[in-house]
Amino acid sequence: MKPLISIIMPIFNAENYLEVAIESVLNQTHQNWELITINDGSTDRSDQIIAKFSDPRIVKVGQRNKGVSAARNRGLDIMKGDYYCFLDADDFLPKDSLSNRLKIFD
Repeated sequence: MKPLISIIMPIFNAENYLEVAIESVLNQTHQNWELITINDGSTDRSDQIIAKFSDPRIVKVGQRNKGVSAARNRGLDIMKGDYYCFLDADDFLPKDSLSNRLKIFD
């Protein structure tokens, strides 16, 4: 079985970029991943955007605003992957990003 990669995404008021970021994970060539979204007290529509995605590999976590480091640490605490990476909510992964990372680790 291919390794599980945990992708930890802290989110704070990222409604303008969030959908593209999540879709970039869904479109990965390596499909054995979990996306841990940590909504860090957003006051925009970030929660509604996250809720639009029903893929069971997407873990939805909310917390009061504690900052990006606390959000990342929360993701690290609950991740189940063999490997992990961070993805900011205003960024995206090229479709071969996870596959290429695994090649380097092998």
